[in-house]
Amino acid sequence: MKSILLTLAASLTLSAIGSAADKPLNILVLYADDWRHDTLGVAGNPVVKTPNIDRLAGQGYRFTQNCVTTAICGVSRASIYTGQWMSRHGCKGFKAFQTPWDETYPGLLKDNGYYLGHVGKWHNGPYPKKHYDFARFYHGKHWYETETGEKIHVTQRNERDALEFFDKMPDDKPFCLTVAFFATHAQDGHPKQFLPQPESMELYKDVKIPVPVNATEESWNRLPKFFNEKNEGRNRWHWRFDTPEKFQTMMKNYYRLATEVDSTCGRILAELEKRGLRENTLVIFTTDNGYYHAEHGLADKWYPHQESIRVPLIIDDPRMADSKNGETNEEFTLNVDLAPTILSAAGIDAPKGMQGRDIAPLYLGGVKEPWRSEFFYEHPTLQKASFIPASEALVRKDYKYFYWPEQDVEQLFNIQKDPHEENDLVNDPEHQQVLVEMRKRFKELKAGVR
Repeated sequence: MKSILLTLAASLTLSAIGSAADKPLNILVLYADDWRHDTLGVAGNPVVKTPNIDRLAGQGYRFTQNCVTTAICGVSRASIYTGQWMSRHGCKGFKAFQTPWDETYPGLLKDNGYYLGHVGKWHNGPYPKKHYDFARFYHGKHWYETETGEKIHVTQRNERDALEFFDKMPDDKPFCLTVAFFATHAQDGHPKQFLPQPESMELYKDVKIPVPVNATEESWNRLPKFFNEKNEGRNRWHWRFDTPEKFQTMMKNYYRLATEVDSTCGRILAELEKRGLRENTLVIFTTDNGYYHAEHGLADKWYPHQESIRVPLIIDDPRMADSKNGETNEEFTLNVDLAPTILSAAGIDAPKGMQGRDIAPLYLGGVKEPWRSEFFYEHPTLQKASFIPASEALVRKDYKYFYWPEQDVEQLFNIQKDPHEENDLVNDPEHQQVLVEMRKRFKELKAGVR
């Protein structure tokens, strides 16, 4: 009788383990703004403090060559939800994307029984509240007034709303929560641009922020001739970086905003631990685009330079072997890859219209086809060509080909030898064969993303 009971107990235990393993993964996307790939301690930044995200990287897997296919808030967000290039989803700024909602990762998760939440920035047309179980949409400024008349910082508000989501979600459903931070985005129109919380002002107070080697007038003058003082990237450079004193003030406040986001990420992850959810939750940290810190005499993003298109990507997947913890990967991963990756983790087939690839085989094993060695980059004209001109590129790890369609201007850079993209080789006789081949391949990739 005793042996029968022991066998039954063992059987029940194995059944419980099997059920836990089969339970759909929860999804948490921590999505920061205007934050490039090296604004992390774990990425080698000598100044900014990001201990919680660094810890996440140590527990998870970090992609060091992760890029966006369009470096601007609205378009990049549309690409992350749809898994599509701008040319296919149709958002060429900040309006709603044209892809049907039931072909996006949030829509498919909701249709498959997930409790769906969004906190913070949307920036893709009208807020789609009806599609979410929990929706808190806002962005555009760093300080808000509460119902009681008190002021709350946007990152504090992100944290408060994310924790409220966990209080309200049901116990019998998997969840997907996107925390879309507004920081480190500047508050456009405000003379101070970056407005951190008062308690952060001691951070970096006595630090001198290193000035990038190509944050020079010479670098600005190397840009194509149609870049002039009317260009919005140059205009915002004047707002933020045109004196040494201004550069130090702006960058310190920018880094303070980053550390505040890191702290909130830490509190959200601690809440998952407290609730016993961390071991069944896929956690993703990434951002919508990179950011010029005065390189090339520019500010903000938009153009195909490395500072603009490379962004962090950290994935902590409970299916991953412990031996992979803290590893890095140098394959080209893209923002369009996140939607199919999330759906695959949830056991949902990606729609045929999704153009990205599931990243998980890169850290779980089982990559069946060669990974990409290049990708097509695109950005629309905003307002007019003198303000923010359209730009396109073929990006590889050795060379990068730029094309400015309105001006019919080409550029070619050897990324390995010239990582700051200062020496345009488009007219170099020794590189004409490379130019011809990349020009042809550029046109093929461009046609393929439509």
